[in-house]
This record gives sequence, C-alpha cells and structure tokens, in this order.
Amino acid sequence: MNFTNKNVVITGGTTGIGLATAKAFINEGANVWITGRNADNLQKAAAEVNSPKLRTVVSDTSKLADITILENAVAESGNKLDVLFLNAGIAVFTPIEQATEADFDAQFNTNVKGHYFTLQKLIPHLAEGAAVVFTSSTVATASNLGTSVYSATKGALNKIAQIAANELADRKIRVNIVSPGPVQTPGLENAVPAEAKPHLAAATAMQRLGDPDEIAKTVLFLASDSASFITGTELLVDGGYITYGLK
Repeated sequence: MNFTNKNVVITGGTTGIGLATAKAFINEGANVWITGRNADNLQKAAAEVNSPKLRTVVSDTSKLADITILENAVAESGNKLDVLFLNAGIAVFTPIEQATEADFDAQFNTNVKGHYFTLQKLIPHLAEGAAVVFTSSTVATASNLGTSVYSATKGALNKIAQIAANELADRKIRVNIVSPGPVQTPGLENAVPAEAKPHLAAATAMQRLGDPDEIAKTVLFLASDSASFITGTELLVDGGYITYGLK
C-alpha cells in the first residue's frame, strides 16, 4: 500500500495501536500527526519514530478545547486530510455495582464524545475520497463481566461510525470500524491484571494476544484504495475471540 504524501491524523498515537499505526503509515510515505494528552509521552513517541514526517499535537480528546487545538494545527498546515484514525480510548473494568460516576464520565468523554466531536471538527478538513477509521472493540458485541461502561462506549461508537458512513458518502468519504480483540498494549497492561492475560489469550481461537502491528496493517488496508468499496463496516481483528466460544 502506498500513502506517499498522504496526510494522516491519529488520535491517541503515543503508544500501542496508535503508535504502531503511525509507524506503518510513515513507512508507506505518509505525513502523520499524532495526538496525546501528555507532552512527555509525545516526545518519547517522536523519538521512537524518528521521522521528519511525524508531527505531534498535545490534545486531550475528551476536551472540546483540545480538539480545537488539533483542528487549528491541521488548518494551519494548509493540507486536507486523507486519513483520520480515531483511536484514543481508555478502559476501566469494574462490575456495575462498583462503577463510579467519575469512571463512567471519563470513558464516555474520551471514547465517545471525543471521537464524535473530533470527527465533527475535522470533517471540513477531510479531502474528497478520504478515509475515516474508528477503533472500537470486540466488547461492543461481547458481554464480558465488568465491562458494562467500556462496552457501552464501543457500541455507541459503532453506531456513530455507521451513520457517519452514510452522511459522508456524497463526498466519497469512507468510514469504517476496526474492532480488535485482546491486544498486547500498555492500555491492556493498565486495565487488566497480569494473571488475567493468559485467560484472554486462551479465549481466542489462535490462543494468543494480538500484536499492535497486526491492527495497524488492518487500519492501513481500510484506509487504502484496496478497500475502495468498503464503508460502514466493522472489521474484527480478534484472533477468533468472538467466534471461539461458539464452536
């Protein structure tokens, strides 16, 4: 896939899937902006990527004012966006009885409100025929214990993406969803106890956790001309996580 001189924005690009995808786009010739809440983490990511094609923007997806900072950075570049990868997300796993309002608000603000308004603010900056990809999750359709709030945010994202695909079709902008299963990322490390990870791996048909690079390759496919007739679709990249329990 060739993304030479294409312009890409990735929210939540400092670690994990976002960082792996930034590297993959740059390796294919793209100019990439990544966002993150923490300037130090952005500097570390930039040092790891080590490419003049990478730009960083300190922007907290959960805050509308910070989304405007990202919008201004794109506008000031004078370039239209060819790819928007809405990837920022947080997860807190807890039973319904123990969930707090703070955890509920934090997840919906980042995972839903942030994606919604980032898309809204950047729609005028999308090129004709651009691609938008949302990071959702298999939990949007699974019913795992302790995931009520996180799963609800991902279910909401899926519906937003499907409607966006219809609303933006007249500009030939495609909108799709990538739904990873359990993937070895810092986010997983923070959200899931170490003793639970073997159980997650065992719940997949492939009996392992995914790698961020595997998700990145899927995002590049959905953003490429190879997926030119795909829009409004959720693509599971889960090692058989959803179907394995049904065998």
